[in-house]
Amino acid sequence: MTVRLALTLLAASFVSHAQPIADHHQHFLRAAAAPPAGAVLEAKDLIARMDASGIRRAVVLSIAYQLANPNRPPVENEYEKVKAENDWTRDQAALYPKRLKAFCGVNPLKDYAIAEINRCAADPRTKDGLKFHFGNSDVDLDKPETVEKMQAIFREANKNRMAIVAHIHSTISQKRPWGAKQAKVFIEKLLPEAPHITVQIAHMAGAGNYDAGVDAALRTFADAITTHDHRTRRVIFDLSVSPELDGKSVADQIALRIRQIGLDRIYFASDAPPAEGIKQFRKLPLTDKEFRKIEHNVAPYLKR
Repeated sequence: MTVRLALTLLAASFVSHAQPIADHHQHFLRAAAAPPAGAVLEAKDLIARMDASGIRRAVVLSIAYQLANPNRPPVENEYEKVKAENDWTRDQAALYPKRLKAFCGVNPLKDYAIAEINRCAADPRTKDGLKFHFGNSDVDLDKPETVEKMQAIFREANKNRMAIVAHIHSTISQKRPWGAKQAKVFIEKLLPEAPHITVQIAHMAGAGNYDAGVDAALRTFADAITTHDHRTRRVIFDLSVSPELDGKSVADQIALRIRQIGLDRIYFASDAPPAEGIKQFRKLPLTDKEFRKIEHNVAPYLKR
């Protein structure tokens, strides 16, 4: 075997076995807040999964907002339990401070939302970011009063320099509309309130799936980015989406949007066991160079 051939085979092996540096969408689970009842995933479990997949760092997004989901039975002493869930996530992540970063989660429409944002901002272990789940909080961007509330929330996050990870797809169970119109409201009404922070759009603007409405929303973001809309300057997207749900044509469409948006804005994420996230990621029809670029992207909040 020639030296050149050996080096070529080694390089090919490296490409095929390269792993993402960071997972930009992870959760802990415990029986107190997590479906299904009794499910548990603690820091040690997540670290073991990360080690098995060669992933160095992860952001862990508190699911405290689930305790305030308006489409579920009300929770007694709701805000106290939301705080407890955020603190539990914080404490778990603190067991591995060089590898895990905790973001607080809150239903942004609750009266206590700003108080909880400021409480988390005051804690050095949660000061870097927030998770909002529009679907599980029933954030309806077709309602002006809701948009006004969300503007105040984004202003507060910006004031505290807290990055936002946002599942912006509307509530599926309530059949809220989702597509270009709602994405345009997000860009025009919410992003101007957060000019100094990273805003990460979860699931490529979907809900883990990818349908015509999701594609229309993502195309709206892509159009704004390609026309250099200053409001999108700090917007990034995470890849916690499963292209196998609807077949090859969906994977091709996601790849198209990735290239329109630009590889610098696309971040690996799983919202699942990392190995499963990597498996889904590798199903996208991207080049080796594109895979490597995304695998090496690390969000600003993980560099602090």
